[in-house]
Amino acid sequence: MKRILLVDNGSLRPQATLNLRRLARALAQATGEPVEAASLLHSHKIPAEQLEGEKAVTLGPLAERLAAQGVTELLIVPFFFGPSQALTGYLPERLAEVQAKHPRLAIRVAAPLVDSLAGLDLRLARLLADNVRAAMARGDRSERHRPTVVLVDHGSPIPEVAAVRNYVTGQLGALLSEEAGCVTFASMERRDGDQYRFNEPLLADLLASRALAGREVILAMLFLSPGRHAGEGGDIAEICEQAMAASPGLTVTTTRLVGEHEGILAILASRVAQGLAGESLLLTLPARG
Repeated sequence: MKRILLVDNGSLRPQATLNLRRLARALAQATGEPVEAASLLHSHKIPAEQLEGEKAVTLGPLAERLAAQGVTELLIVPFFFGPSQALTGYLPERLAEVQAKHPRLAIRVAAPLVDSLAGLDLRLARLLADNVRAAMARGDRSERHRPTVVLVDHGSPIPEVAAVRNYVTGQLGALLSEEAGCVTFASMERRDGDQYRFNEPLLADLLASRALAGREVILAMLFLSPGRHAGEGGDIAEICEQAMAASPGLTVTTTRLVGEHEGILAILASRVAQGLAGESLLLTLPARG
């Protein structure tokens, strides 16, 4: 008996869990396979009354419960853009603990949303371009220059994740070449130390630069679900408000989030199909019993 889990990193904001559940239901309908939502961390701390009365679950306890109920195959579909430390470090360690208790459980982990080694795939970039165009349509720029588009992510301590953002920025720039004045990237934050300079530029520094003074900027939000950083009143909104207050004439408009676009479902469904076929897997843990 197999089970599919749609897994994100986790958040203390209920909106993130509710969005993950919404996508899990839609993915189940699209694939014809039962899909459950789970987080790696954090979400189990959210009071049930903030989650429509249903307590959130994290991956480890859920996987152990399913194995105890007779599930012998788990396919984990990461709701992540790239190979973050959560996927390459924490996830294998936690799954090894589960399998130590349930050696008959076989586990596959599908590729994240961006898999640059699997051939050209413009679906995520097209989704981002849709979001940018929707933000453009909300403004009146009949007498203004084409806007600057900044693809912004959280920032990561590992270069492979930053490389995913830069890779998608290149695709987005090609798609918006006739509509945007410039397409570039920024990180919301970074760790201290020269070894993390690959996250530069920081969003706050870029918005404060002379190059963007008086310009219209559209932030293409490389975030999956509302939370502390990308949600209403979150860190990104605060950075934008401070930048506009300090630079009269600068306008910053944020797009909706990637996980709120209906096109994300097609990418997730393809990851399910690949995972069930044993293709393009991030990790495989064969049964040991």
